[in-house]
Amino acid sequence: MAIETEIKFRVDDIGALEARLVAAGFRQETLRSFESNVLYDTPARSMRARTEILRIRQYGGKWTITHKRLPDSGVGEDRHKHRVETETQVSDGEAIAEIFRSLGLVAAFRYEKWRSEWSDGEGHCVVDETPIGNFAELEGPAEWIDRAATRLGVEPGAYLTLSYGRLFDMWREEHHSEAQDLTFADCVLPVRHQTPDC
Repeated sequence: MAIETEIKFRVDDIGALEARLVAAGFRQETLRSFESNVLYDTPARSMRARTEILRIRQYGGKWTITHKRLPDSGVGEDRHKHRVETETQVSDGEAIAEIFRSLGLVAAFRYEKWRSEWSDGEGHCVVDETPIGNFAELEGPAEWIDRAATRLGVEPGAYLTLSYGRLFDMWREEHHSEAQDLTFADCVLPVRHQTPDC
């Protein structure tokens, strides 16, 4: 049973972050690639109510199925996000999606991003360009996350432990958006026309 430990932080300047990653000893493992995710749930959203996800991801020409849930007992600290993660690659994500639908599950939420992956040999940093802004994630042991964050100039006060789904909910509230999915097609804000000064 693998425990995933991570934090997110907002990124204002991806080029500047990439320069800091190189200076901190990270190497780019995956070039910027498009990623598509679909979360499946019961029609009553019972998995979401239990803080679980069942996801099919397509990224870098590969399909991955992932289940995440809260740990059975507390991990002793709450500055980092902790989830039990079970994950495996599959050859045909569309076939898995059909199996899920046959079992009564529905595609409950879709989200997209452009992602690049970096590593220093001990942990990982992923840089995500999403429809609601740019974020990075540090994933590894909690102590490594704090050390890597310090090397990258990220203060603990900037740590985010929210999922992309929750960040999307907050974005929708802030922008009064009716978007249902975190996709580049759905998350388009209306252009505000400014009245010229007289």
